[in-house]
Amino acid sequence: MEEERRSGNHLLSVENRKQVMASGVLDVDRFDEKAVVVLTNMGVLTVEGEDLHINRLNVESGEIAIEGEIDCLQYSDLKEKGGVFKGLFR
Repeated sequence: MEEERRSGNHLLSVENRKQVMASGVLDVDRFDEKAVVVLTNMGVLTVEGEDLHINRLNVESGEIAIEGEIDCLQYSDLKEKGGVFKGLFR
């Protein structure tokens, strides 16, 4: 089942820069009011903004909903030098 999730579809939806919904979610690496770092089957998705909170998370179905003021969405690859920890030590 884990292999199916890693190779499945990934869908990202942004509504009025207030809500982000995504499928293909494997895990949440870290989160606070300014950033949510989500591990997806297509790489690491970082959502940045203000007053962010996770409204819904279901790793079984691979879905997440994030609400707040969305300023930036950025993908990075787990294979990049430094991986997930690269962004932690800016």
